[in-house]
Amino acid sequence: MKKTKEQIIKDLKLIDIIIEIVDARAPKSTQNPDVQEYSKNKPKIVVLNKSDLADENITSAWIKYYSTQSIPCIKVEATTGKGLSEVINQIKILYKEISSKYIEKGRTGRTAKVMVLGIPNVGKSTFINSLAKRNIAKVGNMPGVTKGKQWIKIDDNIELMDTPGMLWPKLGNTVVANNLAYLNSIGQNAVDNEEIAYELLKLLVKNYKEHVEKRYNIDISSIEKNVEINNKENDYNEYDVILEIRDEIARKKGAILSGGRINEQKVSDMILSDFRAGKFGRISIERPY
Repeated sequence: MKKTKEQIIKDLKLIDIIIEIVDARAPKSTQNPDVQEYSKNKPKIVVLNKSDLADENITSAWIKYYSTQSIPCIKVEATTGKGLSEVINQIKILYKEISSKYIEKGRTGRTAKVMVLGIPNVGKSTFINSLAKRNIAKVGNMPGVTKGKQWIKIDDNIELMDTPGMLWPKLGNTVVANNLAYLNSIGQNAVDNEEIAYELLKLLVKNYKEHVEKRYNIDISSIEKNVEINNKENDYNEYDVILEIRDEIARKKGAILSGGRINEQKVSDMILSDFRAGKFGRISIERPY
């Protein structure tokens, strides 16, 4: 990470505009705080990728949030190409002022040099391939696919520099770390899937209860009542309720071991996989306000 950061800082001397790709479901958590430092003296565009998986109302709130900071923010579906023309137009708008300074110095015909930054698994390579209309950047549903920088010509006026996806060294904020784990931006060996799935399910039940009920054909209110009835003489808390919801999902989906025991690993993997694939519907796990 240190080597990549040093190379990015060095390459910024060649760059006119920065495009930062973030996941529309959690824009702040998927935004490397180091980029704030990188982009101090460079025009920046924030791209809310995977917007087709995010809550539309909350995505609109994020666009408004960035506009209050005078940062162009565009929602994109890199897999389908939706929103890419807006990105191209915004690059041209920003570069118009920059190019006039080059022309004053007698440097005509220069292409816009654009650096694309993004942490692992936000869809950066898919975005670049869609923009370039060819498979030039390596794509994979796991962190660490892009290994080094490369220049990619978009048209006669725009060149992109792809860079490796880079996390920051210390994920001290538990909420941010959890959000990154939900989105598979942290390597599998760094997280406990059962614990992360529990936290994700808790978040989904709180904010998108109907989505969970529809996905797994369960009645969460009934489950909550059963937990209350079965624990009349004992204290129970949110932890017990979420675990019972998880166990009911396991029973519905056949994640059962011999003797009727819950296959905790299987049901946890299922919940995470379903979320990452958008099977709950449009979900945002982070709000701007």
